[in-house]
Amino acid sequence: MKLPCQVIVWNVLPAIRAALAEELIRCGASQQEVAQMMEVAPSAVSQYLSKKRGYKIVFEGEVKDSIHRLAQDLHEGRVDDLSRRICQICMQMREVDEPCCPEFAVE
Repeated sequence: MKLPCQVIVWNVLPAIRAALAEELIRCGASQQEVAQMMEVAPSAVSQYLSKKRGYKIVFEGEVKDSIHRLAQDLHEGRVDDLSRRICQICMQMREVDEPCCPEFAVE
């Protein structure tokens, strides 16, 4: 039996990161810049872009729009807390009001 948090860690978060990496590349960032903005290794960005990691979920609608806005904000240096923004997208995708981590609760 897989716990919900396992599904999030193994499928949801990598898919969000992969979609975010693709959007940042569309914004004109290099793979190295994407890695720095997302605080991941350049090899992870390469795997996201080549569909070796994070390819199991395709986002549409409002979630896709949120990822696009996050990419634009990251590219323009307007993101103070990337973890919080990714958590909000994950909650939006799962259609829940409470984050997995209490420190990311919306006040």
